Amino acid sequence: MKKRLNYFWRLFATGLSFTVFGVGGFLLWVLVFPVLNLVPGNPAKKMRRAQKCVHYSFYVFIGLMHRIGIMTYEINGLEKLNRPSQLILANHPTLIDIVFLLSRIPYASCIVKKKLCHNPCMKGSIVNAGYISNEDPETMIHACADYLRAGGAMIIFPESTRTVPYKDYKFQRGAAAIALLSDAVVTPVTLCCAPSTLTKAEKWYQIPERRFHLSMTVGDDMRLDEFRAIVPRSIAVRRFNAYLQDYFTQQRGQCE
Repeated sequence: MKKRLNYFWRLFATGLSFTVFGVGGFLLWVLVFPVLNLVPGNPAKKMRRAQKCVHYSFYVFIGLMHRIGIMTYEINGLEKLNRPSQLILANHPTLIDIVFLLSRIPYASCIVKKKLCHNPCMKGSIVNAGYISNEDPETMIHACADYLRAGGAMIIFPESTRTVPYKDYKFQRGAAAIALLSDAVVTPVTLCCAPSTLTKAEKWYQIPERRFHLSMTVGDDMRLDEFRAIVPRSIAVRRFNAYLQDYFTQQRGQCE
C-alpha cells in the first residue's frame, strides 16, 4: 500500500511540476521579461539578464522536483563549466536535460526547435534569452559560431533530440560543425538517468516505479587541434562527429 501511495503521489507531483513549468514560463513572458526590458542596457546586457532569470527559474524548478519526491540528482565537475566561449556538448536522455543544465549555468544559449518559438510557455524565454532556432541549419550553425566567438557559452545536444532507449546514438553534424567553425572550448557533459524516464518513447505520465536519479558528469575539455588541421572542413566535421559519437557511446556504458 505504501508503494502504491508513493506511486500515485509521484504521478500527481509530476503533473503538478509540468503545470508549474508551463504557467511559470507564461508568466515570465507576460510579466517578468517586459519589466526587465525596461531596465536600461544594450541588447547584450538585456539578453544576459534574461538568461540569468531563466537560470534562476529553472534552479527553483529542479529544486521543486527534488523536494516533492520526483527526483534526486548529483553533479560532478561543475567547476569546469561557466567559462567564456565554451561549447558544452551533452547527451540527451530525458526531457528535462536542458532545464537541468541551464539551472547550473547562469549565462548560456542553446538551440531550440522551431515549434517551441511559438509555444506561449517557452516563447518569452527563447526570444529574450537569445536562444537560437533550428529552422535553417546553415543559419543556425553560423549564428551559434558567432555567439561563441563573441564570448558566449552554448549548450548543444549533438543528437538534436532525445535518445531513443536501447538504440545506438545517431549524432547530427551540426554540433561538430559549430565546434570547428567557432574555435570554442569544447567540454563534454554526460547525463545519466536511472530508472529511465521522460524519454522520447514515453509520455509524461508513464513514470517509473521509484523516483529517478539524474547525474551530471563534466568531462575534460576536448582537444580539437588534429580535427581543425584537416581540410576540407567537411571531412573534419565528419571525423569529429564520429569521435563525439564514440565518446558518448563509451560514457553511456558507465550509466548502465
